[in-house]
Amino acid sequence: MFSDPQFWVAVAFFAFIAAVFNPIRKILTTNLDAQINDIKNKIEEAENLKNETQVTLSEIKKRQNDIQDEIKEIHSEAESKVKQLELLAENKLKDQIMKRQVLAETKIDQLTRDANNFIQSHITSTAIAATISILQKKLNSEEQQKLINQSIQELGSTLKN
Repeated sequence: MFSDPQFWVAVAFFAFIAAVFNPIRKILTTNLDAQINDIKNKIEEAENLKNETQVTLSEIKKRQNDIQDEIKEIHSEAESKVKQLELLAENKLKDQIMKRQVLAETKIDQLTRDANNFIQSHITSTAIAATISILQKKLNSEEQQKLINQSIQELGSTLKN
């Protein structure tokens, strides 16, 4: 066996393989370890990005909820302001209507008084004119003088009382 060349070739082959295997194994393990570390780093980076994304998403959702609450608050404030403005406008309109109604009633009362005064004045002037006309037609100058004297005496007695 020790004298057989094939044995020594096999021993040399295994020695060569053993001598080459160790450095190749170190190179392969170093490369594989480096790739494993790269993969681990990428996985960690992906997990960090995922966590940051989740945090950002929760912040965005919180902001969205805050904005929706703010929108609801603004909407309710706007509705209350609109109601206040409606009430104010309604009150102003009622006040204007009341003022105009009072003004119209005052104008109507004044026009009624003016019309009554005009009618009384017209009736009085017409009655006086008719009386004068009737008296001039029916009374002669002597009766007219007598009537004037009697009216003066009645006026004087009325003024004394």
